[in-house]
Parts: sequence; structure tokens; C-alpha cells
Amino acid sequence: MSAPIKFGTSGWRAVIADEFTFGNVRRAVAAIADHVLSRNSRPRLLIGHDTRFFSEEFSLTAAAVLEHRGVSVLLCDAPAPTPAIAYEIRRRKLDGAINFTASHNPAPYHGLKFSGPDGGPALPEVTEDIETRAAKLTEPKRSEPPAGLQRVSVREPYLKRLGELAHFDSIRNAKLRIVYDALHGCGGGYLDRALTERNIPSHTIRANRDVLFDGTGPDVVESNLAPLLRALREHEANVGLATDGDADRFGILDADGAWFQPDHVLALLYDYLLTTRGWAPSNGNALPAARSVATSHLLDAVAKSYGTTVYQTPVGFKYIGELIGQDKIALGGEESAGLSIRGHVPEKDGILACLLVAEMVAARRASLGEQLRDLFRRVGGEFWPLRINLHLTEKVQARTVERLKGDFRKFLGRRVRRADRTDGLKLEFEDGSWVLMRLSGTEPLLRVYTEAATQEASRQLGEQTRAWIFGAAAGGNAA
Repeated sequence: MSAPIKFGTSGWRAVIADEFTFGNVRRAVAAIADHVLSRNSRPRLLIGHDTRFFSEEFSLTAAAVLEHRGVSVLLCDAPAPTPAIAYEIRRRKLDGAINFTASHNPAPYHGLKFSGPDGGPALPEVTEDIETRAAKLTEPKRSEPPAGLQRVSVREPYLKRLGELAHFDSIRNAKLRIVYDALHGCGGGYLDRALTERNIPSHTIRANRDVLFDGTGPDVVESNLAPLLRALREHEANVGLATDGDADRFGILDADGAWFQPDHVLALLYDYLLTTRGWAPSNGNALPAARSVATSHLLDAVAKSYGTTVYQTPVGFKYIGELIGQDKIALGGEESAGLSIRGHVPEKDGILACLLVAEMVAARRASLGEQLRDLFRRVGGEFWPLRINLHLTEKVQARTVERLKGDFRKFLGRRVRRADRTDGLKLEFEDGSWVLMRLSGTEPLLRVYTEAATQEASRQLGEQTRAWIFGAAAGGNAA
């Protein structure tokens, strides 16, 4: 019996040759074809892929299935970033795209993202319909992709769009020294070329294809960016930029080599964009921001300082993308290093995020650390987020599910000001600190997010929550 096709917060992902097989890919793509045909009798889809093992082969398999079912296909002629694919959907007015990528996951994984006509990630009602259709399908027969398959490049239109969104003159005039790490992903040939074409010198590393990703994985976490740190020091750069496997996430190193938390990047960019893009007019009607429930409240403090507010969403950029598509926000982002802005695609764009950071450093003539300290001063407090992953046994997981259903007026001896169940259980305390406990939908894992006014206080809150989880699982007191 075939494994079920299940979409998480950003598509369907599985281990290659285990659940991510050609047979399951044919079944998933057939379900997507049937879904789009139910909405349009003559749909057109773009197929893209990243730099992973078998990416091109999976793309050709998908093209054969779609054409056989009556869906017109455009095929990316080279590995392409997720945000570039999103932009191409909108530019060509397509019905969507299938993108073969496992984003930041390790090399053994592959994945499939489906995006709708707006370029954003498919919403739950769409992916649920696809899952239902896939469950009823037998594996489609193998077929060859059509001989006249139309191949397209998405690079030039996307690079042109970046030129309309980022102020490259500021970067060039400041003579900023930039190093960029593509982590062997799709950002190579995009971010570096966007700079080179505008006569902005930079140094790029790991832009070549390596399906093993140096044995680490194409994630922009601090532990994967040692090569970028070495390059930053060697070239005495002002900023280090990185993008993940499909270039929808960003990673940032400050001039001193410090890895910069994505939450802090989001808040700094929101503050910067409000003042440089005319999104905080003198009449006080500044545009709001949006963040996931797991993201720092520093964004809220910045919004408050401009007399506006923040939309809070469940985890998953699809929800933030909706708000961008509705032109309700200046910027939306997640703690997992996803960001997009007003007037752009309703999808994470790590390349744009990196360019905006470079622009901000150039325009403000200050390091990110200096800018963050100034922002803390202006909003009247510090915000230090943290995330830890707890691997649970089935017994601990079952008990945790029940415990989290409780009525939390106090937790860890602290009075709870607000209990929020937007996505998991988020407990906000009277001193402004908070903890979010969110169970994974695909594995026995509990993600714990905390925030407090100091790094040590945030760490302690995380460790106390860890102790409570395993103590509660053994029958401890919820308070």
C-alpha cells in the first residue's frame, strides 16, 4: 500500500526512496492535476526544482503526468529559487506551480511545494483536497514527458523585480563589503548576480551544486555558517548573507561575525522600511506588520511605536502571504527566517531579505548590533527569543496533549496574563515574557518557543518548560 501524501506547513516532504518515490510523486502530481482541473478546464502550471538529488528527474516525471491529464506545462530550465517561481506564476498569470524542493531539510529528503495562482503557498483547504484525491488514486502509469515541452528561465524577470524592490544605489554608494553563502542551493546565480549586474562587488561561496550539501544540510542556522564566518573575516566584510536550499530563508552575520537572530532582523527591517518606503506617513497611519505566533514580540513593540499594530497568524507563511496579497501589511515574517514585503509575492523570499539587510546596513552606516541596541532603546525594552525541540516518546506525547488542554492561570509559578491557542498553547506572562508549546503534526516532537527581556531569562524559561513537560508527563503539577 502506498504511503499517504501529507502536506505540512510548507508542502510534502519525505526521505528519497522511502516515501518520496517516483510512484508517490506521480500520485501526488495526478491529485494536483485533478484539483486544478476542477477549477479551470485549461490550466497552466509551472514546474520548478532545486539542486537536490533527482530534482530534474522528478520534474520531468511531473510534466509527463500533468500533460497526460490535460494540464499545460512550463518547465524551469535550471534550478530556481522558490520566490522566483512565485513571481513567475504572477507574471505569467498561471494557475500555479509545482516546485520540487525540500528547502532547508538535510540531503536525504526531497519535497514538493504547490503554489496557487497568487504565487503563495497553497492554503489548508487546497492541500486537504489534494491529499483526499491522492488517497483515492492508484499510481498512474509511467509515461514519457512530451517532446515539445516548453522550458523557461525565471531568472531575468525576477532579478528585474528585485531592482524595483531594493535600493541598490545605497549599497553601491556606501561601498559595502558583502560576502554571500549560497549553501549549494538555488540562490547561487541569483543574489550574487543581482549585485554584480549593478556593479556592486561581493564574494560568493558554496554556489556550486553539491547534492550532499557538505554533509550538513542547506539550513541557514548558525551551526551551518562557519564557512561564511571565515569568508567574512577574510574579506573584512560589513555583512554576511546566506540563503537556504531553495532561497526562501535568509541567514545573516553581523560585521563582528555574530549570527543575527531572524526575529531581530524582521523588527529592524520593519522599522527601516516604514521610514524609507513611505509606509509610515506623518498622519500616523503606518502600515501594520504580521508575524507567526512563534515570532518575537519585538515586532509588536516597533508597530506600537509607530501607532499601529501586528497581525498574529498560525505557523506557516501561507497565512502571512494572505495578508500580503490583500495589501494589509508592510512586512510579514516568521522566526524561522521567512520574510516578504508589501507589493511582492505572498511567499518567503530569502534573497530579497538579504538585499534589504545590506541596504539597511549601507543606509544607516551602522552595524546590525548597533542598530538593534538603538531599536531596543527606542521601544523601551529588550526582546530575546529562543527555540528548543523536545523529542517525545509516544507515552510522553499522549500525556502532553492532554496536559496542554488544561486551564492555565499560572505556569511555572508565574501568573498567566493570556492563554492563546492560535497554534499550540502560548502563555503570556505579566512581565511580557511568554512561552509557546507546539506539537509537530508529522513527528513526535514538541517545539518550545520562549521570549524574555534577557537571553538568560529566556533560556531559563525554556529549561523550566522542558522540566515541566517531562515532569508533567510523569504526573507532575501543571502550575
